[in-house]
Amino acid sequence: MARILGIDPGSRLTGFGVIEETATGYHYITSGCLRIKGDYFPARLKQIFTGISELMEEYKPDEMAIEQVFMHKNADSALKLGQARGAAICAVQVSDVPVYEYAARQIKQAVVGKGSADKQQVQHMVKLLLSIVGEIQIDASDALAISLCHSHFQQTAKRIQGVTA
Repeated sequence: MARILGIDPGSRLTGFGVIEETATGYHYITSGCLRIKGDYFPARLKQIFTGISELMEEYKPDEMAIEQVFMHKNADSALKLGQARGAAICAVQVSDVPVYEYAARQIKQAVVGKGSADKQQVQHMVKLLLSIVGEIQIDASDALAISLCHSHFQQTAKRIQGVTA
């Protein structure tokens, strides 16, 4: 069974979620958001790196999953998002923990069953799947959804390997 850190990267708000796979399903460990302060962008990247490094030290995940960058309308936002992802990935790689990347549609499909699901639908399913009572921030639920997506993909890959062996 694996402990998975999911990251929903952002240059101002980076969501995180840690789950553990068990023989009977999933166990919610923690989730939240790193609130990145300041206007100097390199210092914000350092905050992301430091925050993720602290999470790595405290929760000791076996694997990390992160959302891929997508290009919407603003190229500058996509570039900043890519750099925030880079800071998070580097913080994890220092510990030699493997990193897996998933597209937003894959994550929504894995958790909700529909690649075009909205954030509230994702949040609802995350709370249901992890038996979370009460409120949870959208960015934190997105990070937990990334963790769940990774778990689903890994379990499917193991089943396929078992069939072909």
